[in-house]
Amino acid sequence: MRLSRKIIVPAMFIGAAAVAAGGATVASGVIEERSESAVAARLAQDGITFATVEADGLNVHLSGTAPDEATRFRAINLAGSVVDPSRLRDDMTVLPTRAVEAPQFEMELLRNDDGVSLIGLIPRTSQAMMADTAALVPDLQVSDMLETADHPAPDGWNGAMAFGIDALKLLPRAKISVAPGVVTITAIANDVPEQQRLRSQLAQITPAGVKANVDITAPRPVITPYALRLIRNEDGTRFESCSAPDEDQAERIVAAAQKAGAADAITCAVGLGAPSAEWTAAAEAGIEALAALPAGSLTMSDADIVLAARAGTPRADFDRVAGSLDTSLPAGFSLQTVLPPAPAEEAEGPLEFTAELTPDGEATIAGRVRDALGQEAVTSYARARFGANAVTGTPVLDESAPTGWTTRVMTGLEALDQLASGSLRVTPKEVTVSGVTGSKAAQAQITQLLTEKLGNSAFTVTATYDEDLDPYAALPAPEECMANIRNVMAQQKISFAPGSAEIEGSARATLDGLTEILTDCANLSFEIQGYTDSQGSDAGNQALSQARAEAVMVALQGRRISADRLTAVGYGEADPIADNTTEEGRESNRRIEFKLTHVAPDPNAPPPAQGANARQAMLAIARIDAFLLPQGDWYDSIPADMVDGSGDDTDEGEEVDGEPSFAPTEMTGRAEARPDDL
Repeated sequence: MRLSRKIIVPAMFIGAAAVAAGGATVASGVIEERSESAVAARLAQDGITFATVEADGLNVHLSGTAPDEATRFRAINLAGSVVDPSRLRDDMTVLPTRAVEAPQFEMELLRNDDGVSLIGLIPRTSQAMMADTAALVPDLQVSDMLETADHPAPDGWNGAMAFGIDALKLLPRAKISVAPGVVTITAIANDVPEQQRLRSQLAQITPAGVKANVDITAPRPVITPYALRLIRNEDGTRFESCSAPDEDQAERIVAAAQKAGAADAITCAVGLGAPSAEWTAAAEAGIEALAALPAGSLTMSDADIVLAARAGTPRADFDRVAGSLDTSLPAGFSLQTVLPPAPAEEAEGPLEFTAELTPDGEATIAGRVRDALGQEAVTSYARARFGANAVTGTPVLDESAPTGWTTRVMTGLEALDQLASGSLRVTPKEVTVSGVTGSKAAQAQITQLLTEKLGNSAFTVTATYDEDLDPYAALPAPEECMANIRNVMAQQKISFAPGSAEIEGSARATLDGLTEILTDCANLSFEIQGYTDSQGSDAGNQALSQARAEAVMVALQGRRISADRLTAVGYGEADPIADNTTEEGRESNRRIEFKLTHVAPDPNAPPPAQGANARQAMLAIARIDAFLLPQGDWYDSIPADMVDGSGDDTDEGEEVDGEPSFAPTEMTGRAEARPDDL
């Protein structure tokens, strides 16, 4: 059968079209595959991995997120070097531009006897504060290694930086670290009084909004002479001075005083210098003897002990007490006893000087002074002590005031200035200072001052400690600190990478919590203990535990915890707290613990007695106490047998130019000459 021409011709055209279409499809697929491969290889060759290449016919699409506009443009150029740029289709996006982060500003100021070093990064805007580094500490070379960055100062930076510079000028040996809003100071003082003075001065100049972490250490003081003074009268029994070799023996002395009737808070200065290992036993025997008397005083200065009774005490009773004390004293101690006859009654005159100091620092002075020169001296001295605008009142003139009266009044004002608030009363018989203080050392400090400057004159000091005025009283108890550490560690343990001393990131919150606790517990020192499970060798476990303990210590030091408060010790697989045969037990045994190792002494501990004549002055006061309990007066003459046993009358208290004298006698170790009034 023959096909019609009309059928064959169209069929041929249709077949040719199908073959052409199939060939075009195959060719297009090959072009797409080659284009994709070539462009992807070129991008990978230049390290561009974010872009995805996809061909669609002759078009080549680039998609993905470029880190910045320059990288996106570079990817297009590289692709255009492989295929015709007209075939490229840019479907890429670019990450949003982030603001440039400010650097971490920190500064360290180091000072010692050799010079000053300034290290760190500060804002350029703060550079003016350090413009004249040579003038920071005159006479010391300053090494300026500070760098600057052109960023604004963060909140709290300028105040912290200014405080750090002021602290550098104040502290002779210190490391001062400054960060925004925080200043950490580690310094060394020569002795406890300087330590307390520096702490007080830093507290006064700390600006609002700046957190000051202050750690000032001082060597254990040498007390000379070793002294103890206890008074007993109708008002009770009280300490005016107390020294002890250590805390345990201080507690023994305090317990003996409390048994004798002392009810007030008692603090003994702890330090080196005890004249005998039996000092505490001698003190206990002396206190017991004083408790057997109705009134009197006990004074110990090194190995010399003076037991003085109130005038009029029966001789038989006093001899019995004194004999018992002499027998019970340890070897090496000498006892002197004083029992004066009852003095004649004297009418108390109107001569007196008074001063009142309010909690706000306002001072009011009133009373008698000898002459115009004394009036000007006392008024000017009060204004210098309490502030020119804080003093009101003017003393009146009284020519009957005795020689030495002005010195007596000014010494009393100096003593009053050591209290937060209180009162002063100066009479011919006695200087009385009483008030409230935030320092446990104030009682001993004022007693020492009056002892040194008033010589034989009687005085009474009542310095009541108020914890609310004490900046160091808010320190938490050691038990509270340890409980807080255990709570933080229980919430999230400090974990490490397997077989490594690298602290894992999950421990950051725990370390931050520990830093806050250790900062609040600034008077405590700790041992950081590292432990492992039992897997591995003993030596390897010990080394790993040591490295982990040290890693925790370094992390805390990096958070500004003082290095001298921390030690790191690795104990390996010792002291497991769980079963090492189970995974849970081994996990529990891989741990970090904290052990309290040291509690710093009370910064308000009373300072040691000072001065070359302290021993003689205390002996002299003990003798004078015998006349001043309760009726004696500084006008009384002192019998010669209390001075040198000669039996001759002394001239202490005799009139000079018609006026009684306050001048100390040879009993104080000072000269006999009587100074004129100011």
